[in-house]
Amino acid sequence: MRIYTRRGDGGTTGLYLGGRVSKDADPIEVNGAVDEAQAALGWARSWCERGSRLDVLLVSVERDLWVLMADVGTSATKRPQLVAGRTLVTDEMVRRLEEEIDALTSEFPMPSEFVVPGDDRVAAALDVARTVVRRAERVAVGRVDPSTHVLEYLNRLSDLVWTMARWAEGPEHRTAREER
Repeated sequence: MRIYTRRGDGGTTGLYLGGRVSKDADPIEVNGAVDEAQAALGWARSWCERGSRLDVLLVSVERDLWVLMADVGTSATKRPQLVAGRTLVTDEMVRRLEEEIDALTSEFPMPSEFVVPGDDRVAAALDVARTVVRRAERVAVGRVDPSTHVLEYLNRLSDLVWTMARWAEGPEHRTAREER
């Protein structure tokens, strides 16, 4: 199976549910930044113990980002075809991130000062991922329909990733992953 199609050689790319736009069009810029965020989250996950709380949570948000990219990468005329939670970011998805933040923060004291990243490999990787998520959010501002939940989701995701990093720094959460 060939992975190249040659359709993008002229500087255009396909949108979800059809249509083509320039590779520097707003939805493609946003999705490029989100794709980087997803990869950064995957790199952080690679340091987690398989099946651990952080591993499961990261897989969940990585899959959510596919939903977000479909939402962003759909032309206005095709948006009615999007499916809530599958190709359209929902308020419930944002609330789920808030619930995860609340659950994690209930388990440790929040830092009272600025955090210096690097105490733990998982936490450091999550701190890098958080900065990439925040950049994706900045890229999305003014480029996505403000009536969507895309900006809210990215904002909450950066909060969640910061919280996950702080949670991972707790000695009770460290495992043999640091020996990798």
